[in-house]
Amino acid sequence: MSRFLRASIGQKFIMSVSGLFLVMFLAVHLIVNLLLIFDDTGELYNVAAHFMATNPVIGVVEPLLGLGFLVHIIWSFILEYNNWKARPVKYAKKDKSATSSWASRNMLVLGGIILVFLVIHIINFYWIMRFNPHLMESVTIDGVHMEDSYTLVADKFKNFIVYDIIYIVSAILLGFHLSHGFWSAFHTLGWNNSNWINRLQVVSKVYAVVIAVGFSIIPLYFLIKF
Repeated sequence: MSRFLRASIGQKFIMSVSGLFLVMFLAVHLIVNLLLIFDDTGELYNVAAHFMATNPVIGVVEPLLGLGFLVHIIWSFILEYNNWKARPVKYAKKDKSATSSWASRNMLVLGGIILVFLVIHIINFYWIMRFNPHLMESVTIDGVHMEDSYTLVADKFKNFIVYDIIYIVSAILLGFHLSHGFWSAFHTLGWNNSNWINRLQVVSKVYAVVIAVGFSIIPLYFLIKF
């Protein structure tokens, strides 16, 4: 196993599996976050946030999710370092734009920017919701007492336009990252014949647009309506 992980194919396999795990998380996260714009009372989002915070299954999945992010980030730097080490002598630069996408040539940069946003996002929302709930207001919905997560999130989007801009830009960059990473992960896992690759590239682009537009709509909604 250790030899497999040290090998290039093993490292790419870990990147692919962890990446696909995060792709599923993003889909769930977007669905929950879109509740912010479908109910201005905040009840739908608060119920969903309360469920995510109290459900024992989610409690098990969350550490795995954190581990998935950590593994994906660490392995991306390991792969980049190994690629750099394999080419110690600089060679004449070639125009790669005709054979590869902009996203594929800048995956590490895109990932780094997304990581910075993720840290900001965790500090503003997740850290407070999970570890400092006393900083939040409380509400009662259908007899259940819970934290008012909706107000925490909505107030941030309503009152901090700089954060809204950062959120939108990060969502767009995430879309670019996914447009290559999604189908590339399946390619690494063996779905690499021409028919499947063409289909997966289309699915990747559609998924990337859905994620980028979906997350961007949320701050735009609060900026325009409020």
